Amino acid sequence: MIHEIKIKNFLSFKDEVKFSFEATKDKSLEEYYVREVAGLRLLRLAVVYGANASGKTNLLSAFEFLKMFCARKTDDKRDLTGVIPFLLNNLTSKEPSEFSISFVTEGKRYLYSLVIDEHIVYSEKLYVYPKTQPALVFERTFNNNVSEISFNPKRVKMPQIAKDEIAIKCLQNMSVFAAYNQVNVSIEEMDYAIEWINKKHLSEIDSNVDLSLYAQDLIVKDSTAKDFILKYLQRADFNISDIDSQVKEQKISEELLNTIISNSKDLPEEEINRLIKERTIKLSSLQFEHRIINSEGKEEFYKMQKKLQSQGTIRTFGLSAAMHRLIKSDSFLAIDEIESSIHPILIAFILEDFLNQEGESQLLVSTHYDGLLEEVGLLRNDSVWFTQKKENGATDMYSLADFKGLNRISSIQKAYRHGNFGAVPNI
Repeated sequence: MIHEIKIKNFLSFKDEVKFSFEATKDKSLEEYYVREVAGLRLLRLAVVYGANASGKTNLLSAFEFLKMFCARKTDDKRDLTGVIPFLLNNLTSKEPSEFSISFVTEGKRYLYSLVIDEHIVYSEKLYVYPKTQPALVFERTFNNNVSEISFNPKRVKMPQIAKDEIAIKCLQNMSVFAAYNQVNVSIEEMDYAIEWINKKHLSEIDSNVDLSLYAQDLIVKDSTAKDFILKYLQRADFNISDIDSQVKEQKISEELLNTIISNSKDLPEEEINRLIKERTIKLSSLQFEHRIINSEGKEEFYKMQKKLQSQGTIRTFGLSAAMHRLIKSDSFLAIDEIESSIHPILIAFILEDFLNQEGESQLLVSTHYDGLLEEVGLLRNDSVWFTQKKENGATDMYSLADFKGLNRISSIQKAYRHGNFGAVPNI
């Protein structure tokens, strides 16, 4: 589970900001929200509000960048790291970005920090908390145009030849984790951290992502997933009684094969090799069976293709598959603008249904739908966050729990719309 993240000089974050899942002393909705792990009380859900271009998406992008960078391998030290500093300032645009993220996995808290610009990693550290105090696992610095990596001998038992190999493979623009993954050694705390990054930190879902193909593939491979998705759609008041997904193979000509390969630069090498060897493409079909009650009060069932479904149906279908993976794997997931193509009541359902699930999964969503603030028994004060753009173009970030006297406000939604908490358009 994620504890907190600190961000400095990245996208719209100029000065250091902190976002945290740590719960306050508030005991409301404790059973649904709070999980006690590694001595921390952590929330399972957080919702971020803010005006357009205030930095909501950039918060989610910070999580996504760290996931991408830690796993990214490169063979060319000239490749860009992908980090973007705060560009609305002559000084910060030339300075490195800084991140630190605290998370819990396998019963222990970890702290990973990174100082990086578009070409070079200047600092990279991993700590583990055996008890209450942190212990260094590795530290990486940049001296005389060379990355230097040191491991804590009290926690890391590794031959010098393996340390040297990691140092050689760790180019100035890649993570120690990526270099470590190329060496035949095993360090328990490194392995746990990498496992969390790769499998417990799911890729962000933005408003334009079409998850229907993922969902379609999932229900073909996993009958339990299909059952989860069907029940999810039915609880969300879609009259869908069954989903039929089929994948058929079709032979392709030499001309079409060459066209596919030449126009698909991002196609995985293994898929290209399969196409050349088998000369077939996989065509998928998806049909939704709808249950209706006719004029005589009897049930009737009709199958309709995917293209005839509403955007809201397809969006919810895709999200249900993502929620299945999130809950099953006890992972972390960020969804940007969750209200995209979704009815307001359905947004509340998605969040409430998630909170009703067991486990230690975490969900972070950004939204403009302030009606959630009025939903009884849905949000805690410490689960609501705001992004506010300052006059210098930088993002400030803070929690609803930072404000005093909230119990004297009759409507948090109206107070938010009136600008009491900031984070609204200044029109």
